[in-house]
Amino acid sequence: MRFHFSPKTPLFSLSSSSITSLCLRPFLPSAPKFPFYPSLACHASTSGNIRMDSTSPDPSSSSSVSVDSVADGLKNQSLREHDISNNNNMNNENKKNNGKLSLEDLNWDHSFVRELPGDPRSDSIPRQVFHACYTKVLPSAEVENPKLVAWSDSVADLLDLDPKEFERPDFPLKFSGASPLAGAVPYAQCYGGHQFGTWAGQLGDGRAITLGEIMNSKLERWELQLKGAGKTPYSRFADGLAVLRSSIREYLCSEAMHFLGIPTTRALCLVTTGKFVTRDMFYDGNPKDEPGAVVCRVSQSFLRFGSFQIHASRGGEDLGIVRSLADYAIRHHFPHIENMSKSESLSFSTGDNDQSVVDLTSNKYAAWTVEIAERTASLVARWQGVGFTHGVLNTDNMSILGLTIDYGPFGFLDAFDPSYTPNVTDLPGRRYCFANQPDIGLWNIAQFASTLMTANLISDQEANYAMERFGAKFMDDYQAILSQKVGLQKYNKQLVNKLLSNLAVDKVDYTNFFRALSNIKADPSIPGDELLVPLKAVLLDIGKERKEAWTSWVQSYIQELVASGISDEERKASMNSVNPKYVLRNYLCQSAIDAAEMGDFEEVRRLLKVMERPYDEQPRMEKYARLPPAWAYRPGVCMLSCSS
Repeated sequence: MRFHFSPKTPLFSLSSSSITSLCLRPFLPSAPKFPFYPSLACHASTSGNIRMDSTSPDPSSSSSVSVDSVADGLKNQSLREHDISNNNNMNNENKKNNGKLSLEDLNWDHSFVRELPGDPRSDSIPRQVFHACYTKVLPSAEVENPKLVAWSDSVADLLDLDPKEFERPDFPLKFSGASPLAGAVPYAQCYGGHQFGTWAGQLGDGRAITLGEIMNSKLERWELQLKGAGKTPYSRFADGLAVLRSSIREYLCSEAMHFLGIPTTRALCLVTTGKFVTRDMFYDGNPKDEPGAVVCRVSQSFLRFGSFQIHASRGGEDLGIVRSLADYAIRHHFPHIENMSKSESLSFSTGDNDQSVVDLTSNKYAAWTVEIAERTASLVARWQGVGFTHGVLNTDNMSILGLTIDYGPFGFLDAFDPSYTPNVTDLPGRRYCFANQPDIGLWNIAQFASTLMTANLISDQEANYAMERFGAKFMDDYQAILSQKVGLQKYNKQLVNKLLSNLAVDKVDYTNFFRALSNIKADPSIPGDELLVPLKAVLLDIGKERKEAWTSWVQSYIQELVASGISDEERKASMNSVNPKYVLRNYLCQSAIDAAEMGDFEEVRRLLKVMERPYDEQPRMEKYARLPPAWAYRPGVCMLSCSS
């Protein structure tokens, strides 16, 4: 698999029509690359922008090993040796109750504003901000009797924050932005991005204000950010506020994704402001007032691809900012790359005719780019595994840490539909539909690589290799995930492709199907008319022809199970540990939102508790695993706009 592109030309773009045709093409077993996803086989246009050959690297080859084996060990190095000289020691006298801290005693460290160039102005007037990574700005959302409605003890634990702090009467004031948090240095980040494949220029934190970084007792760095706390210079024509509807969705999904085991930003708390915000949810000229809210998001970093793109796009002296920002990211978030040495011999042939070699130990920026590509590929593979659709995979919504970030119109698959998109603004072309996510991940990596090439940090060969690694890493992880989901130790392409085809034809519930599949017994003697009994609850309203198709598949599946030699009990336990029973379906979110807008937040809290144990049976909570009711398909529940 090889990629070729010129840094002087755009990388590649997918038109709406081409995406639609790829996303909705017939589901044929011969479809290349990703099962039922658009092919990664992109061929060069006449301008020679980018090409990927139809053959992927052999997983057993040295290039497929890449930095994985070395980086996995290096990643485990403690941040202590790198950060200890730059941060204050934790003061034991300030600790309370088993090392837990009050809000006043949190250990702040403002490396981002200390080490990177900032805006000389600190007002929130919408404007272009040049030669700066951030603007210092204070939260400005109006509040009236703000209330804490949901919180996460596990996120508090990351910060060494005493959970009793949630009981403070001034807690809602501090986390709505109405009252300053001691030690915080609030700022909004400057970034740009490609939106729906088109360069949009400066975007930035238009309604998110970062309070700063907390160093916990493990010397892990965690940024706290208030979303919906008021205007910033990057708000453009918006008000910088957020409504309860979108805030509940972000709060619940960031936590639900974490407990599914998927890398994500987290959420410390959700606070209502007591004020109303006007929103036109469907952009149809019918705005309405909605309750306002603020979410405190938590992440090791909110740097995204667009954080680098904006400076590269401006050229000149701003190219130096790209390098400074890359150095900052590597120093604080990828210290194992800083510590790589020639002794690791991370050199790989690119496969070109001239036998060119990419040596990742000779250029830390190349090693960094490869790791970002692999983290992103692994993340997308995990999304596909649980049926999660992000909805807005613009480059400004892509984390350099490989985290799920910026929850807007997201959705989990109910009926399996590769063309599913939760974003009404994406309906014409379905650029960001479920099936397209792997290709869009690659497209975004290509834009990021182009940015680093523009700043002369990596070569075209190194960029090509990073994208090659994306493809190989995605396929490795995706195939491993699908094998685990069906309870097999080895990937069976034909079996999996036929399964996904059947799921798509009959619109089978994605989550419930894989959970039910664990009930199949590895017994070839089961009569044909009884084979589908364990799947009866998920194979609804299928006719005779489709029953025959499913029976044939189950027979082939049982043969594979018998060959594996794993007991039914062991396989069921293994499958249920990777196939969740509970996911955050849109209708569940909507039920919680409907109650919350009437002042009842119990369903939000109850739903959070269920999503904290997605793989457990949870007696008396079975209703949260049910198929969506008829009302769930009304506009505004399963198809959502970005308005929040």
